[in-house]
Amino acid sequence: MITKSERRRYDRQIRLSGFGIGGQEKLKQSIMLIAGAGGLGSPMAMYLASAGVGTIRIVDDDHIKLSNLNRQLLYTIDDIGKNKADTAKEKLVTMNRSIRIEAVNATISSHNIRQLVEQCELILDATDNFRARYILNEAAIKTKIPFIYGGIYGFEGALTTIIPGKTPCLRCIFKNHRLSPETPPVLGVVPGAIGCLQALEAIKYATGIGRLLTNRLLIFNGISMKFSELRLKRDPDCSDCSGMTSSAEDAALG
Repeated sequence: MITKSERRRYDRQIRLSGFGIGGQEKLKQSIMLIAGAGGLGSPMAMYLASAGVGTIRIVDDDHIKLSNLNRQLLYTIDDIGKNKADTAKEKLVTMNRSIRIEAVNATISSHNIRQLVEQCELILDATDNFRARYILNEAAIKTKIPFIYGGIYGFEGALTTIIPGKTPCLRCIFKNHRLSPETPPVLGVVPGAIGCLQALEAIKYATGIGRLLTNRLLIFNGISMKFSELRLKRDPDCSDCSGMTSSAEDAALG
C-alpha cells in the first residue's frame, strides 16, 4: 500500500494520466537489477530510486577512481578508493529511505548470474563491456526476464528493450561484437542521457504505460543532437535465442 508520505513524495507522477496510485504501487513492488554502478548505472539508479522502485539490486566489483568523476555522478572526490556498489547504496539510501537497495560486490559471470537475477523482474544493462552483456543476455533468455540494453561511445549512445522470445536478443543485434577489455572514451553527459532513457523504459515496463522500445534500437548522436531509430528483427539462427518461440501477439510490442 502507498502511504500518505509516499503520496506526497510521488504526487507529480501519480497525477499523470494513466499512472495514478496503481502505477506507483507497481513501482513499489518492483525488483530491478542494475548491472554496473558507473556512468549508465549512476543516473539510472538515482532516477529509479527517486521514482519509488521498491527494490534495486546494484552489482559492481569496481572501485571509484578519479577518472570516473566526469560522468559517475553518484560519487565525489571523497569516495575515491571505495567500492562502487556499497557507496552507491549509501548515497541512494539518503535519497529515498522508503525503498530497499541491495549492493552486490561481484564480477558478473556465468557462475553467479542466476543468483544475481533471482527474484528480479527486469535486468538493466549498465556495464561497459560485451563480455558481461552477453552473460546478461543469456540469463535473460534462460529466465525470461526482460533486459534493457544501453551502450555509449564518445558522443553517441544507444538502447533497446529486449523481451526474451518476442524481440531480438542482444546477440541478434550484435552477433560477434569485439570483446575488448578497454573502456570506451566518452563525454560524461552521454551516459547520463542514455541512463535516464533506460530508467524511463524501466518505469514504463513496470507500470505498463506507453510503448516500449522493443524491436527498435534508438541511437543518440550528441554532436548533431539527433535521434535515429533502427528496426530490429530476430535472427532465426541466433546462437542464444533461436530456440525460443514467439507468437502473433508479439506484434503488439512494436
